[in-house]
Amino acid sequence: MERKSDTPGDIDHFDRKIMDVLVGDGRVSVTDLADKVGLSKTPVNARLKRLMQDGFILGFRAVLNPKKLGLDHVAFAEVKLSDTRETALNAFNAAVWRIPEVEECHMIAGRFDYLLKIRTPNIRRYREVLGEKISSLPFVASTSTSVAMEAVKER
Repeated sequence: MERKSDTPGDIDHFDRKIMDVLVGDGRVSVTDLADKVGLSKTPVNARLKRLMQDGFILGFRAVLNPKKLGLDHVAFAEVKLSDTRETALNAFNAAVWRIPEVEECHMIAGRFDYLLKIRTPNIRRYREVLGEKISSLPFVASTSTSVAMEAVKER
C-alpha cells in the first residue's frame, strides 16, 4: 500500500513524538530517541528515514546565537509592491533570496504584500540594507518598518 505524504493523517502518535523530540534536540542519538518515544531503535530508525523521505522532516541545522554573532537588531519591513501579477511576484521572490540579512520573507494577504524579517548588527546597518537592497528590489513601491524590542519566542 502506498503512503500519502501530504496530509497530517499519514503520521501516527509515534511519528509525532519523534518529531517533537527532534524539534527540541536535533542531535539526539537514535538510541535516546527510541527511549524517549518508547520504541526500539530499528523501528525508530525506519520511521525517521520515512519521515525524511516523505518530506515531514526537511533537514537538520545548527541554531546560531545571533547575539553572540553581533546580529541582535531585528526589524520587520512591510513591503508594498507596485505590481502583484505573477511575473512581478516571481521577480521579487527571486531577488529577496539574494539579500543575506533577510532572515524570513512571507507573502501576506492584507494592506501590504510581503513581511520581511531582517537581522543586522545595528539600526545603521538596517538603514543601509533597507535603502540599498530592499527598496531596490523589483516592483517595491513602499516599505514600512517596525523594530523588535525583544524576542519573546523564536524557533
